[in-house]
Amino acid sequence: MSSAPRSEESVFNQPIAGQLAGVGPRVAEKLAARGLLTLQDLWLHLPLRYEDRTRLTPIRDLRPGVPAQVEGRVEAVERGFRYRPVLRVAIGDASQATLVLRFFHFRAAQVAQFAPGALIRCYGTPKPGQNGLEIVHPSYRVLGDADAGSLGDELDPVYPTVEGIGPASMRKLIGQALDRLPGDAALELLPTEMLRGLHLPSLRQALLGMHRPARDADLAALATGTHPAQRRLALEELLAHNLSLRRQRIALQRHRAPVLAGKGKLAARLQSALPFSLTGAQQRVFAQIRTDLAQPSPMMRLVQGDVGSGKTVVAALAAMLAVEAGKQAALAAPTELLAEQHLANLRQWLEPLGIRVAWLAGKVTGKARGEVLAEIASGAAQVVVGTHALMQEAVVFHDLALAIIDEQHRFGVHQRLALRDKGASGQSVPHQLIMTATPIPRTLAMAAYADLDVSAIDELPPGRTPVQTIALSGERRPELVERIRAACAEGRQAYWVCTLIDDSDDVVAQAAQGTFESLSAQLPELRIGLVHGRMASAVKQSTMRTFKAGEIDLLVATTVIEVGVDVPNASLMIVENAERLGLAQLHQLRGRVGRGAAASNCVLLYQPPLSQMARQRLATMRETSDGFVIAEKDLELRGPGELLGTRQTGLAAFRVADLARDAGLLPQVRELADRLLADSPDIADRIIARWVGGAARYASA
Repeated sequence: MSSAPRSEESVFNQPIAGQLAGVGPRVAEKLAARGLLTLQDLWLHLPLRYEDRTRLTPIRDLRPGVPAQVEGRVEAVERGFRYRPVLRVAIGDASQATLVLRFFHFRAAQVAQFAPGALIRCYGTPKPGQNGLEIVHPSYRVLGDADAGSLGDELDPVYPTVEGIGPASMRKLIGQALDRLPGDAALELLPTEMLRGLHLPSLRQALLGMHRPARDADLAALATGTHPAQRRLALEELLAHNLSLRRQRIALQRHRAPVLAGKGKLAARLQSALPFSLTGAQQRVFAQIRTDLAQPSPMMRLVQGDVGSGKTVVAALAAMLAVEAGKQAALAAPTELLAEQHLANLRQWLEPLGIRVAWLAGKVTGKARGEVLAEIASGAAQVVVGTHALMQEAVVFHDLALAIIDEQHRFGVHQRLALRDKGASGQSVPHQLIMTATPIPRTLAMAAYADLDVSAIDELPPGRTPVQTIALSGERRPELVERIRAACAEGRQAYWVCTLIDDSDDVVAQAAQGTFESLSAQLPELRIGLVHGRMASAVKQSTMRTFKAGEIDLLVATTVIEVGVDVPNASLMIVENAERLGLAQLHQLRGRVGRGAAASNCVLLYQPPLSQMARQRLATMRETSDGFVIAEKDLELRGPGELLGTRQTGLAAFRVADLARDAGLLPQVRELADRLLADSPDIADRIIARWVGGAARYASA
């Protein structure tokens, strides 16, 4: 397998400043603000679109809305100041037709350029005007007679804007950088036989093909990201990120972890004491976890499953394997409410087995906090449940063998590392079990969690009644008010979810505060509560507890209840302005009802007219309650960053790749990664350095 010499590799990381003509300290600063620091950064600063200036269109053949390049002589010039300054220039060509160029921002020197008879070549998008077609603010240049008819043979790239640097200057800078692109032998890192099998161009060909496409290039393929040049770059970028995550996994695997390979008596006792039977999916996932925990290297497993699929029971069974070995398990949840729910379940299941379950959250203070910390430090607390408080410096575990993190994407990466480090001793670290109720599409999991083993609890417990979902126009609110009155009269409870807290003139949405007041006036016989994100945490928690206790009939809330408590008696969910929410969020909200035996309903209240995407979302919600199907659709509609919460997960933003679009490349990426890690680890490291560099994520957290 050939590889580039180290000296050639350094070309990638040469700083732009001082290397390219026209880049002084001020320009370098502007480029750096956009993340453009090296020659490689400019090579990978790919065009947003292309303009075809390789051909001329007769003015007679112009079509409204279709960009084109024309060449003609100035026939008339008119300056006007009626409402604001305007310059109108009429040009004509051999097709005996006239086109008007209109400028609202212009200088006197520009006006002087447009002398009658001057030859002008311009590019833009025609639209109907007062006197035929016109182009507003075209890009143009004045030609000498010798230049007439001479055209380039490449499409012109249009780059993402960099503040303070004009489009022409940006093209010039990137052109200079491309002139310094090394040859194929120096640039290429992937094995020749692999590339041949993929039917993709070399890296050099791909970069030149993206920046300087020939006039006959497939513009449709370039626009949709399916051009071979784009796929080649996406493949290597996905490969670099996959290798980076797996490298970090390999580094973590070098650590030791406690071997939890007991007979499983405690887990068996817990299972037989449960008032329900495990589903096949729960049994399968627990078996996978048990195999992991019996190894001397740390488990890194993500368990995903819909709301109500029974992830907590599986986590409790895993904790029993740690307790049986004389060690501790910790479960961290992102909110006190969710942590309290886990605490209630675990105490109900585990305390009859003689297991001490401790509780640590921000509100545990003073003497009580001191006692809990002492129990954790001595090992008397065998299972510890809490919030971010578990990660604080004062918390010292006696022997933490298993760290369980619920709704992991809601924690910062450093917080997850902090909990793992609580169990670190020498070269040993605790096993990690990560849970999420936001199903992640398989393609996304392959790319975003290449450092994790992924399990899915894809089966709901028997007896769960599917939630009926309907979409209604906002005009039918009065019907819903009556529906709530009837449901609460039968002893049921309901949610009314709003997408804003205060009334806003900018967004057509009913705010939670206003909705609470209007519903209180319309339903005076009901006990109505209000929860939103700007409330003090203690007030919010208190209201939710009151609702759970059945002392509130109707809870008006913002999406803060998306991950919330289990209220089996709540059977009606109304989501206001449902068209403004993503599929994953709508699915999470719907999961708040249908948790008891009663038939439950979710009403998606929308404001017409609906966009195409909103229509697709609402249709998907009506058609399926399968979180995995919904996650795939959400990925298709919204892309991976929004779906995962990129900022919190630490998933790197891709420059070229798009996980939804390029999912088909992932099997090849995994195969390439396997081969490189096995046969050429030095090449793997250089691919990571080239694409990820110092931005490697804390993927082992």
